[in-house]
Amino acid sequence: MSLNEGAYAPQVVAGQPSWKFQSDLVEAYVTRTAGMLAPVTFRLGERTVQPYSIAPWAEEPRDPANPVMINTLRGDFFCAPFGGNDEPYDGVQYPAHGETANLDWTLDELSVTSAGSVIRLSLDGQARKAHFEKRLELRTGQTVVYSRNKISGASGPMDYGHHATLKFPGTPGCARISTSPFVYGQVCAKPFELAELGGYQSLRQAAEFTSLERVPMISGEFADLTTYPARLGFEDLLTMINEQGSEFAWSAAAVASHGYCWFALKDPAVLRDTILWLSNRGRHYAPWSSRHVSVLGIEETTSNFHFGIADSANPNPLTEKGFVTSVNLDPEKPLVVNYIQGVAAIGPDFDRVAKIERIDGGVKLTADSGASVTTAVDVDFLKG
Repeated sequence: MSLNEGAYAPQVVAGQPSWKFQSDLVEAYVTRTAGMLAPVTFRLGERTVQPYSIAPWAEEPRDPANPVMINTLRGDFFCAPFGGNDEPYDGVQYPAHGETANLDWTLDELSVTSAGSVIRLSLDGQARKAHFEKRLELRTGQTVVYSRNKISGASGPMDYGHHATLKFPGTPGCARISTSPFVYGQVCAKPFELAELGGYQSLRQAAEFTSLERVPMISGEFADLTTYPARLGFEDLLTMINEQGSEFAWSAAAVASHGYCWFALKDPAVLRDTILWLSNRGRHYAPWSSRHVSVLGIEETTSNFHFGIADSANPNPLTEKGFVTSVNLDPEKPLVVNYIQGVAAIGPDFDRVAKIERIDGGVKLTADSGASVTTAVDVDFLKG
C-alpha cells in the first residue's frame, strides 16, 4: 500500500520531492523521482560531513531535452540497465541508466524505531514486466547506509549497478582513492568526450592498466588516479574488474583534511566491476556548463563500462576476455543486489586506504601510513 499521502508526503530538497529517514547518527533523503540518495549527513562526534554530490543545476528550471536522470543527478542511485542505453535492445529503448534512475518510485514503508530507520520504495517498470524494490536502512550507532535493490518478474539479460557520486573540497589532491584488488583495468574503450561537442578527456582511450597509480594519458604521460581532484578541465572514465573469491570487495575515498573516509562494501560475485567517473570541469555543454567540478563517481556494477544493455548483453571485448558484463534474469528467482556505504572518522595521519577487513561487529580500515580506524558495520548484510 502506498504511503505517499498525508504525513508521508515528500518535501522538496535541492529541487526534488524527497523522503527523509534518519537515525541517531545519519540524516538522509531519497528522491521520489529516480530514487536518488542525497543529501546524506553523517555525524562524526561533534561535527558532520556530507560526502555526496548534488548537481549544481538541481534547483534550476528543468530542461525537458535532458534525461530525467540528468535533471535529478545526485548522490547514489541504482541503475538497471546501467549505462547510456543509446542503442535499443530486444526492441526496447531504455532511458540513460534505466527506468530505476528516471521514473517515480512509490513509498511502501517509512519506519523509525530505537534500532534505526527503514524506507522501502517500489517501481513497476514499463519494459519486460520488471518490478523493482528498494530498501534503505540506517542503524542506531552506525554511520552506514544499507541498500538492497531487488528485480523480480523479468527475464533476459540485464546489466546493473550503483552510481555513487561524491563531491570533494576544491583543494587539489585532498582525496585519496583506492579499491580492493582488481584483475583487469581499462580506460573507457570508446570516446568518452568529444572536443567538437565541448567535452575533454585526458586518459588514453582503451588503455589497459594494472595500478591506479599509473594510468596512460593521451599526452603519453601517466596519471596517478589515487589522488583527486586532479586534471582540472577533464572528464574521464575507466573500469576495474574485481578479484573474485573474497568475502567482500571495497572502494574508498579518504579525505584526511576534513577528517573522514567514505567507503563502500559489496559482494564481487554480484557487483563485479568498479567504474570511476572523474568529473572535473571537463564538460562545457549544458547543463554541465563547466560547473561540475571535483566530483568522483564510484560506480559498482556488472556491466560493459557505461555503454548500456545492448553492449553489455551482447558479446564485447570484456566478455571475450572471460569477464561477465550482464546476468540473465529469472522471473521465478529475483535478483537481489546488496550494497553498503558509509563514512568513518580518520585523523590527519590517515592517508590512502590500503585494506578493509572484517572484525567483530564491523570493519577495520588500515591506511598506507599504518594508521587504522574501526567502524561498526554488519558485513553479513551483503549475503542476506
